[in-house]
Amino acid sequence: MNASVPPPTQPSMTRREVLESLSGILLGMFVSVLATSVVSSSLPRIIAELDGSQSAFTWVVTATLLTTTVSTPIWGKLADLVDRKVLIQIALGISVLSAAAAGMSQGVAELIAARAVQGIGAGGLMSLSVVLIADIISPRERGKYMGLTGAVMAVATTGGPLLGGLLTDGPGWRWNFYVGLPFAALAFIVLQRTLHLPPVPHRRPRLDYAGALLISAGITLLLLWVTFAGSSYDWVSWSSALLVGGSVGLLVGAVAVESRAAEPLIPLHLFRNRTFVLAVIGSASVGISMFGTSVFLAQYMQLARGRTPTESGLMTIPMMAGLFLASTLSGQAVSRTGRYKPFMVVGAVLQLVGLAAMATIHWDTSFVLVAVYMAVLGAGVGMLMQNFVLAVQNTLDVREIGVGTASVTFFRTLGGAIGVSVLGAVLATRASDLIVQGLAAIGVPSGSLSSGTLPDLATLPGPVRLIVEQAFGDAIAELFLLAVPTAVIALIAVIALKELPLHHRTGLEQRAELARLTDRPVGEPSSDPVLVAEGTERP
Repeated sequence: MNASVPPPTQPSMTRREVLESLSGILLGMFVSVLATSVVSSSLPRIIAELDGSQSAFTWVVTATLLTTTVSTPIWGKLADLVDRKVLIQIALGISVLSAAAAGMSQGVAELIAARAVQGIGAGGLMSLSVVLIADIISPRERGKYMGLTGAVMAVATTGGPLLGGLLTDGPGWRWNFYVGLPFAALAFIVLQRTLHLPPVPHRRPRLDYAGALLISAGITLLLLWVTFAGSSYDWVSWSSALLVGGSVGLLVGAVAVESRAAEPLIPLHLFRNRTFVLAVIGSASVGISMFGTSVFLAQYMQLARGRTPTESGLMTIPMMAGLFLASTLSGQAVSRTGRYKPFMVVGAVLQLVGLAAMATIHWDTSFVLVAVYMAVLGAGVGMLMQNFVLAVQNTLDVREIGVGTASVTFFRTLGGAIGVSVLGAVLATRASDLIVQGLAAIGVPSGSLSSGTLPDLATLPGPVRLIVEQAFGDAIAELFLLAVPTAVIALIAVIALKELPLHHRTGLEQRAELARLTDRPVGEPSSDPVLVAEGTERP
């Protein structure tokens, strides 16, 4: 030990300092989720006004999820290398500029491009918010604060469609993209004034550019395949073979690069951590439930129930309430008891039951029943989403909190992106088939209704409108049925999860202790593999 170097210290933050910093972090998270969810109830009208198709509808959502997915591990790796406060402020800046561009779009292509850039900022906000929370709050106390993050995500995920519907029916759909700007500006100011982190040593980050490129290209090809298969080409065709083969080849190449990279984007040794692997599997299922439900519920309410965007937003309140209450109450219970697995098992069961129940709905199902089903599904997602992250953070070396947390978020958004793409492709084909069959039964030509273009119910004659409503009601119910197997897999993953005691030191305290033991400044990594956080699973 070098006696000339005073041991670095990182005193614990007071509760007031934690809450002040947390307010800015949660605002950033709110902006991230709101950017994705606020257009959910408005997209049917937006796409109709821009003369878009069901494929365009899916890609407005998928473009954001795609860039969020591929950028998340990059943000996470950067979080372990450079100043996290600066990073989250950069992510806020990207979100603000891209949202303004989306609001000024004059066509579907421009809207998709702006939303793609917006996803890059959202990926940073989502992953960095959780990493910063790990810095300032210990795992034992993190449960109740994770409950707050779940509550924020609940409000943004399911309250966003309500806000978007009100704006669409009021000043216009473009305000869906402008509404988040004040929140982003406020988050930037609050973070600047309240978040105080130790200085990061000046060193040149060695990013895995080859791995990032290969992963991004491989995931993009995969999403292109699942989006256009069944409409532009058959699921079994040369086009499918080329896209799938290209995707597999790129991802295999990514694994080879990651295994040799000095600073891998997703360290492969993480997959020797049982908790990490099971959390990845479960989080992918949660992504499908969370993103898929919010996207296709809006279409169900408007195209199967004939509701306005505002009304469809109001009708998602039961899911918001279920997610909010379950996330908050389970988080408090986790901090009080130090146990998280029992709540995750209950959440996985509720998610499975909720999806199975939603698979039984039709265009004329009692809304009371639909509301109960949504509340159950929301409660399940609320008890799972943040606890998966908590379980992983509790097992990781403090030097890999950023990349590990981002990796779990990456697979959750990847599950959501693939889920939305696959389910959107199935919906486009299935709804079109049901409409053609229904119209043929009453002797009416299908015309443009068979082309995949989203219909405007207000312009359709009564009998045709009824057929369209029935078609979308039945087709969307089938989507929930397709998601049920993923919920079964999530339940199995949770049951197999090994619960470890939650330790009591914050990320900053662990990094300061690590620096003291190795005579290194806080934030500079050590090559000593023995120095791991208490309670971790050793690979």
